[in-house]
Amino acid sequence: MKIVVTTTGKSLDAPLDPRFGRASGFLVYDLENGGFEVIDNRNANAAHGAGIQAAENVVRSGAQAVVTGHCGPKAFQVLRAAGVSVFNTDAATVADAIALYREGKLSRALSADTRGHGA
Repeated sequence: MKIVVTTTGKSLDAPLDPRFGRASGFLVYDLENGGFEVIDNRNANAAHGAGIQAAENVVRSGAQAVVTGHCGPKAFQVLRAAGVSVFNTDAATVADAIALYREGKLSRALSADTRGHGA
């Protein structure tokens, strides 16, 4: 199974980016083999639609879950419609967030936890 963690860098030791739609990038982590790849978020500075575009990129990555600090309503809707679960955390690093996910210490978000950018 693959999960996506929002990141400000390119490694497991990179700080977790607390934003979803405007995160610097997405680390796609394979829980089975420990492999990962980082996808740059080219839409992070978009005037509108950053969250939707980010969610679509996550869905295309094949991930079944997202671990992030905060997720807005439009991105949350896209992820939920695609069957991707969202987990919120204040973990310091990507590795910390993955460890919390593996240990079952994160709760699945039932809704967006922040207002949209345009709201």
